[in-house]
Amino acid sequence: MRGLVDPESLYLQAPIYQSQPVDCSSDAPDFYNTVIEIDYIGEPYELLQMTQAVEFRLGREAVYEQNAPRVIDVDILYFGSGVISEEILTIPHPRLLERRFVLQPLNDIRPNLVLPGDTVTISEHHRYLDSDEPPLTLVQSIW
Repeated sequence: MRGLVDPESLYLQAPIYQSQPVDCSSDAPDFYNTVIEIDYIGEPYELLQMTQAVEFRLGREAVYEQNAPRVIDVDILYFGSGVISEEILTIPHPRLLERRFVLQPLNDIRPNLVLPGDTVTISEHHRYLDSDEPPLTLVQSIW
């Protein structure tokens, strides 16, 4: 397996936000959300294996219920100009543009990003997001 991050590159990290659960049971706790961007050297499926290994090591159990609370959830939102639409991996992430808890931190680090197959920037998607989600609470700007 290749290295996770190109040592010559920097990574981008958004602030950490707290959000109320979306489409979860009424007793679900609040979530903490952020986005990081890394310069990954490798293939998307290798990265997926590594993110799943991190989740497992941090105590995530195999939960097959969509939107169920979990200790950690690491998603691959986009992979350069790559587009994948398969059962195990969809890139860009299919709900990325529908969720404030993803769109806001992504907008913090990549407002001018245009996803493959799209014509609108992340900033524009964020500005015109039509969502019932309450505003996010800033937890920590730099971490």
